Amino acid sequence: MHVISAADLTQMIALARTGSQDALGQLLEFYRSYLRLIASLQISEKLQAKVSPSDLIQATFLQAGKGFAEFQGHSEGELMAWLRKILASQLAMEVRRYATDRRNIQLERQMHVEVDQSSVLLNFLAARGTTPSQSVMRRERAVLLADALDKLPRDYRDIIVQRHLKGLSFADIAQLTNRSVDSVKSAWRRAILKLRESLGNGRL
Repeated sequence: MHVISAADLTQMIALARTGSQDALGQLLEFYRSYLRLIASLQISEKLQAKVSPSDLIQATFLQAGKGFAEFQGHSEGELMAWLRKILASQLAMEVRRYATDRRNIQLERQMHVEVDQSSVLLNFLAARGTTPSQSVMRRERAVLLADALDKLPRDYRDIIVQRHLKGLSFADIAQLTNRSVDSVKSAWRRAILKLRESLGNGRL
């Protein structure tokens, strides 16, 4: 799986800081899959009928584009943290819009914590599927994992997310998808093989 190097990414951040909208647009696109995956983990079933992860990412990118001058970091990790903060604000705004208790002043802080927890979980899962050279010398593991997941067929992606990121058992997934447990396990094994191929035959 081809990815931009950490050095090139740092240069792109610097270029975007000079005011290049092209560089900024390309830079944000690198995190679309990562942010969309986090958003999908945070949107409740009730809220899914009203807002999609893609809608949230578009709103996040819009705010990031308007406020990029406020970003003071230089590394990918710092940029990811900044984007997660914006995403958490957008999530809180949508939750507040449809919630009965709109005066919950702790909501944005709570969303920020939950978004960061989702990112930590992604990093933990990705750490099982990448070698040290891939994870440290190249790019943030969570971004690589999200990109790899995004390339999988939807049923494969869904079963990995349900099993590893939402913590569902095979029996839970079987009930949710109207399949037998054996069928779910077989699909999960195929999905993991495909993900390993995409990540470069890691250990996941």
